[in-house]
Amino acid sequence: MSILDNRPSLKAEIDKVAEVAGYLWIKGWAERNGGNITINITEWVDEEMKTLPAISEPRAIGTVLPHLRGCWFYCKGTQKRMRDLARDPMGSGSIIRILPDCAHYEMVADAPVAPTSELPSHLSVHNYLLAKSSPYRASLHTHPIELVALTHSKKWLEKDAATRMLWSMIPETKAFCPRGLGMVPYMLPSSVGLADATIRAIDEDYDVVMWEKHGVFAVDTDIMSAFDQVDVLNKAAQIYISARNMGFEPEGMTDAQMKELSDVFGLPK
Repeated sequence: MSILDNRPSLKAEIDKVAEVAGYLWIKGWAERNGGNITINITEWVDEEMKTLPAISEPRAIGTVLPHLRGCWFYCKGTQKRMRDLARDPMGSGSIIRILPDCAHYEMVADAPVAPTSELPSHLSVHNYLLAKSSPYRASLHTHPIELVALTHSKKWLEKDAATRMLWSMIPETKAFCPRGLGMVPYMLPSSVGLADATIRAIDEDYDVVMWEKHGVFAVDTDIMSAFDQVDVLNKAAQIYISARNMGFEPEGMTDAQMKELSDVFGLPK
């Protein structure tokens, strides 16, 4: 018996997670247990779910997150592989609820699969999103090859340098990722510093944040939309790198062409 049984709306969201996990593996963006997914599922929690007993002892988050009071999340499990999550999301992840002190959580279903070690970072971002009344409910961390490769050159770490280049490679990049790509200098994975820097970048109005020599962190309304943004940005990076491999620096769209695109389609400035 799964908590997803007879809950089609909740199951549909978890099915999206499984679908995205499969894409990440196929693309080579999720080696071994690389990457993480956390989604806020609170809106699909019914009264019966609220009465379910915990299947774990309370665990400390490591910080107090007051805007998560009463929230529920689906989380990829620690040391779990995306390719396994794609086949069995409830076997490679779990549903947790935040306790009233906003400093602890407990697992509720289906099995006591411990969430990712990066859970404090993910939950801190979700706490920020709720504080801002954002409609975003999904966070994705993954390792897109070409985008990570760009961060090995200081040229692309300058503010909005990569954004300008990626937008210029193909019109769809600016259309579907109009807020561009934020940049965070290298920090220890899973560290509080990295979480804080990511939140600052999101606060600057980025939906996708690049972690130097590591990967990306994306937020959006659901996990498929978060994946789409990363996919579009990485396609632009592939076009740039393909042109360089052919022996030339790609010309890219001009500033005037990109302004026209923004004006016609009403994209954010």
